[in-house]
Amino acid sequence: MSAKWMKTEILYGIHPVTEAVRAGKRDIFEVYVSKHLSSKRFDKIKKLISSLDINALKVRPDRLEEMAPGLRHQGICAKTGAFPYTGFSEMIERKKEPGQNRFFLLLDNILDPNNFGAIARSALCVGVDGIIIPKDRSVSATPAVSKASAGALEHARVAIVNNLANTVKILKKYGVWIYGMDMAADQTIYSTDFCVDMAIIIGGEEKGIRPLPKKLCDLLISIPQVAKIDSLNASAAGAVVMYEALRQRNYKNNRLV
Repeated sequence: MSAKWMKTEILYGIHPVTEAVRAGKRDIFEVYVSKHLSSKRFDKIKKLISSLDINALKVRPDRLEEMAPGLRHQGICAKTGAFPYTGFSEMIERKKEPGQNRFFLLLDNILDPNNFGAIARSALCVGVDGIIIPKDRSVSATPAVSKASAGALEHARVAIVNNLANTVKILKKYGVWIYGMDMAADQTIYSTDFCVDMAIIIGGEEKGIRPLPKKLCDLLISIPQVAKIDSLNASAAGAVVMYEALRQRNYKNNRLV
């Protein structure tokens, strides 16, 4: 299908554009670079896409402002196809290496692109197998999320599901343990076994996890804190729990703790 008739969007920022090209997951039709961008950075981008039959065009800065109004485009934009989501069935049926446990993230009520982007970046760093978001009450994988993730989103597997509670039930049928993040939970992440097939549900700051998915969790866990203030935001809490999971799994496999 030609770019004229398919859904397109504008990626903006050096890292999102670069990582989209490197990931090779989405269609990229043209890259637009400000005439004021340093020749070194332009040459680097041009070299990266030279073998992919993608045009790299130098344009006036005001053209980029039209494409990404009021956004921090850093002198580069790209016209691309929509973000390529992964099917939920494909995600959960993907084979793991022997001895490796599956690790999924479920996001509920995450509406801020910056939070989603930061979570996606941490998830990629720790080797999460997939991020699952509901169709409603969630920010989708937009260019703003890609920018907030410094391009990490372009490499991530993200699935959209119609009903998060039903998705939890299906995961449990596959032998996946469901852990829900809850600041009021008695059990902490440091006394929780993450060396199992598992999915962690992270809720938004204001409302947390919705009642039904929360009720379906096998265990609710919290991050201990000293100060009597509101809990960490979603992306910070997500990073803490993901890296504790990585620490435990590395220790189990005699790798770096």
